[in-house]
Amino acid sequence: MGIEERVEATAKNVEGKAQEAIGEVTGDPKDKAEGRAKQVEAETEHAKEDVKDNLKQQID
Repeated sequence: MGIEERVEATAKNVEGKAQEAIGEVTGDPKDKAEGRAKQVEAETEHAKEDVKDNLKQQID
C-alpha cells in the first residue's frame, strides 16, 4: 500500500471539496468544476491503490 499516495489523494480530495464549496458560494462554475475534477482524480487514485492492495494480498 502506498501511504504517501493515499495521503496525497486525500489532500487533493479535501482541496477539491474546498474549491467546489467556494465555487458554490461565489457562484463561479469554473471553481466548482475544477474542485469536482480534483475530487474525481483523488477517488481514482484511491481506487488504484485499493487494486494494488488487493493484488498484493492475493499474491501473499
